[in-house]
Amino acid sequence: QIRGTIFPAPNFNPVMDAQLLGGALQGISCEKDVLIDILTQRCNSQRLTIAEAYRDVYGRDLIIDLKDNLSHHFKEVMVGLMYAPASYDAQELRHALKGVDTEEKCLIDILASRSNMEIFQMKEAYLMQYNNDLQQDIDSETSGHFRDTLMNLAQGTRMEGYADPSTAAQDAMILWEACQQKTGEHKNMLQMILCNKSYQQLWMIFQEFQNISGKDIVDAINECYDGYFQELLVAIVLCIRDKPSYFAYRLYNAIHDFGFHNKTVIRILIARSEIDLMNIRQRYKERYGKSLFHDIKHFASGHYESALLAICAGDAEDY
Repeated sequence: QIRGTIFPAPNFNPVMDAQLLGGALQGISCEKDVLIDILTQRCNSQRLTIAEAYRDVYGRDLIIDLKDNLSHHFKEVMVGLMYAPASYDAQELRHALKGVDTEEKCLIDILASRSNMEIFQMKEAYLMQYNNDLQQDIDSETSGHFRDTLMNLAQGTRMEGYADPSTAAQDAMILWEACQQKTGEHKNMLQMILCNKSYQQLWMIFQEFQNISGKDIVDAINECYDGYFQELLVAIVLCIRDKPSYFAYRLYNAIHDFGFHNKTVIRILIARSEIDLMNIRQRYKERYGKSLFHDIKHFASGHYESALLAICAGDAEDY
């Protein structure tokens, strides 16, 4: 059962919320606790409704007011919460592609994990927000087989729900050959299968791969390939197997390997908050022994910490 941490607030009153936010932002010192209490305790559609009410009451844009009054990572969290999921993904991809350095890991996280519908909506949002085609930007900002695989994922044409046991062994054989031969043609076959077959079909293919090669597909990819191409292929496999486990692993790395990579932590918490963040928390605790809540508390501070913890939503034993 897939569970998020943020739900629609009962007895929701967008005008009252808008006025409370306005009061918190207008004061001499911004009342950040009020912002956290409201924006982390309303679901995304409610937050978008609050933004409309805010415009009606004050004649101003709530996102602009948040940007003007807040700073650093706390601002990123509060502003990030105010975008619809597709717009948020589009914005993160744009920053990843057009920033000073291409942020490959952000591209991997988003494109390896989203459904066809999510990809379609994110491409629409990207076009509307930046007047640019997402695939063209991927094409111009990345290269090689990494680019080809991202381009394939960005088409959003993965088969859905279909599984044919009779072809699973054949596809597994192609994957095994691709891991041994490593020619350009084999790399293309590898990414075509991983990007286009349904999740159900790939489950069977991975099982057959294990039978044929005696290896787990992830171990085989790690042995045979390197760089971002390898990371992307592994991410696709991990997301097919268990998305919450993939994001738990990404959060753990972002918190521990990079000395707290704020952008990654913020992006995953916001993007998964209404989808499977509760499951991600569960996997995190099972796999790493400490709760996500505990680790965020250990590395973040101030209102930034409070906002992340509110989205993460802790249980008593997580303190």
